[in-house]
Amino acid sequence: MKVDREKSEFLDDMIEQWQTSGLITEETGGKLRKSYEAKNFDWLRLAQYAFWVALACGFIALGSLLIDNSILNYLKRVYNTPNIVIAIVSGGLAAWLYILGFRRKKKVAHLKFSNEAIVFSAILLTANAIAYFGKAMDNGSGNFSILILISVFIYGALGYIFNSRLIWVFALISLGAWFGTETGYLSRWNYYFLGMNYPLRFVVFGAVLTAASFIMKALPKTQHFFQVTYIAGMVYLFISLWALSVFGNFASLEEWYSVRQLSLFYWALISATVCIVSTLFGLKYHDDIAREFGITFLFINLYTRYFEYFWDSWHKALFFSVLAASFWLIGRKAEKIWNVEFLK
Repeated sequence: MKVDREKSEFLDDMIEQWQTSGLITEETGGKLRKSYEAKNFDWLRLAQYAFWVALACGFIALGSLLIDNSILNYLKRVYNTPNIVIAIVSGGLAAWLYILGFRRKKKVAHLKFSNEAIVFSAILLTANAIAYFGKAMDNGSGNFSILILISVFIYGALGYIFNSRLIWVFALISLGAWFGTETGYLSRWNYYFLGMNYPLRFVVFGAVLTAASFIMKALPKTQHFFQVTYIAGMVYLFISLWALSVFGNFASLEEWYSVRQLSLFYWALISATVCIVSTLFGLKYHDDIAREFGITFLFINLYTRYFEYFWDSWHKALFFSVLAASFWLIGRKAEKIWNVEFLK
């Protein structure tokens, strides 16, 4: 059996530990080691990374096309294609790629990455179709959030119909983008909306999305999308809490520069409290997602405070010595915990 090099090293460690503990004989250990071998090169991982790079380059190319007026004007002069035609063509190609991608998932399911690449290309073409449709229908109002809302419904419907978590992720990304632009438009692009700056708004948004994911978990028809919605809600929530702990509820950088970071300590305390609550919830109810988000962002918060409060006041030698010692202690403790779990 051919396995990845990391898995091969892990199996070697396990067999050696079993031999040391007397669970298996040396002869049995030798037989087990001969039953697998490490791959010389992980072609599957190369395929995955190659598709990711290809899609990222395609996404950058499409984004550059949409925002570069000189290229758009040049294309208009060469082809003189109306925006509505580009929207229709993009939508048609996207529909064809959706159908092709999901047919391939049934017929050649083992070609996982190429199938996902086709679906991802369809997602980008859908975004392109919506963008050009918006340009064609633009009346100068400046309210482009309606286009993003349309994309939320389109991606949500397609994700639900095709039972695709990948498309559902883009529905959630679009939902966050719509929330940000809609609150900005309603506040006439002022700094505050209902007294909240953007990080505080997205704390509320992330909390609501996280709560909604548990409602989805209780409904049989939406259980498939529970985990991805839960993770998306936690990402919105914890990143926004971290940003809030750094910038507070200030609207502009000028206001933020005029205050000491120590005056924002209560926001940092709220952020740390949420991290601790999430960690305890995860430990009590065996929720790995809540536990890992809580622990990870608790450390991020602690080290952010360390940089904020001591970077300017401490000598850099002392600063980095303490930093090195803290990471060494964390590594040592993590190693002990891993060894305990391994022996179990």
